[in-house]
Amino acid sequence: MIEPKGTRAAGLRKRRFDLVQKLRLPAEALPGSLALTHGRCGKATCHCAEGKGHGSWSLTFMVRGKKRVERIPEEWVEEVRRRVDQGREFREALSEVLTANAELLVLARRQRSR
Repeated sequence: MIEPKGTRAAGLRKRRFDLVQKLRLPAEALPGSLALTHGRCGKATCHCAEGKGHGSWSLTFMVRGKKRVERIPEEWVEEVRRRVDQGREFREALSEVLTANAELLVLARRQRSR
């Protein structure tokens, strides 16, 4: 394995180690985002004809390059939000590990060329 020397490299390796320990994929994590939208049903006598409309929760995510939007029942919102947050935290930690690996590679290459 290519490993550079120095304090910056040591800091990157420590951060990478900490993140890898944290990177246990939550089994129920969800991708995408949860959003509340408002729409009108079209009935002239409904309260939504004057106000902001009926609230509707949806989860938006990508599957094989195609966007999907699934409606989420009101009683599921808190659980789905928790699972979306888990997915986001996992993706962010994974991205940091990959970035640290790239930075360590660059530092090693620079040390080798000296």
